[in-house]
Amino acid sequence: MNFHFVTLFPHLITPYFEDSILKRAISNNIINITCHNPRDFTTNKHKKVDFALIGGTAGMLISTQPMFDTLNHIKQNFSNTHIIFLVPAGKKFNQKDAIRLAKKENIVFVCGRYDGIDERVVEYFADEVLSIGDFILTGGELASLVVCDAICRNITGVLGNINSLDEESFCKDLLEAPNFTKPIKFDKISIPSEYLKGNHSRISTLKTSLSISKTKYYRPDLIKKYKIKDKK
Repeated sequence: MNFHFVTLFPHLITPYFEDSILKRAISNNIINITCHNPRDFTTNKHKKVDFALIGGTAGMLISTQPMFDTLNHIKQNFSNTHIIFLVPAGKKFNQKDAIRLAKKENIVFVCGRYDGIDERVVEYFADEVLSIGDFILTGGELASLVVCDAICRNITGVLGNINSLDEESFCKDLLEAPNFTKPIKFDKISIPSEYLKGNHSRISTLKTSLSISKTKYYRPDLIKKYKIKDKK
């Protein structure tokens, strides 16, 4: 699977993929990362890509020409592109989106800067507009990396054990049950004894119960979805 980042600052993207699971996924040719810098496509002799907003509003905006040429270049050279803009107005990204997008061939993340991107670029090229939350970042690079990471984990072969996805938070509209490791007792605090008895059926039942309790406490909004789904 190919991920393309349209960014003025490629050095903010590439280091994230130089370690751990995602580095291994690149080495195994499961995923590929490419950055495309709009400055390389601008016709401005000073390589300028940002201009003042029309209407007197403060700030600078990435203009149409370099973005149009960059995105047209990607579409002409890669098939089945799915172009995603990370903007505050977008739909909130979630785990179901990560699973769905993991089936794409070429995902293009368009990373805004300054006060964003000329709206005509979004309207012309966007296949999808996403947001990672109701807050503003300095640029779209970090949001794009968050979405990319979540997608990558759902691509076959990226994780060492694909079964680990089955019990993760949000996969069943619940938070993941509490997990523990050695030592069994630490500072007089022990793990639930049922975890130690080897009865996988009873452990599974306990984990479901703990998962429901955890979701009720931390995310009551999710437990409502779970109860509605369970009744169907």
